[in-house]
Amino acid sequence: MANVAKKLIPLLDRVLIKRAEAVTKTAGGIVIPEKAQSKVLHGEVVAVGPGSRKENGEFIPVLVSVGDKVLLPEYGGTKVSLENDEKEYHLFRESDILAKIEN
Repeated sequence: MANVAKKLIPLLDRVLIKRAEAVTKTAGGIVIPEKAQSKVLHGEVVAVGPGSRKENGEFIPVLVSVGDKVLLPEYGGTKVSLENDEKEYHLFRESDILAKIEN
């Protein structure tokens, strides 16, 4: 994931997030059909912008950092795909992130 952060650097208060994988199998080995899978509402922060600016030009720092687990809204964000990476990432504003998940 470090290579992704070098390729794509979010601007201002934007945060690049890799959504967690949807559960496709139960603990017993039963495969869950795609239509029955619930939408994944959490992910990991991959890259963070410097923050939004005040009127005097100073940055207001972003409250999440790379590696944090976060809770996401059901809708929103911008889907981002990189050339050499088949993984899917989403770009959110910091204010769209619902919560930070502590381990």
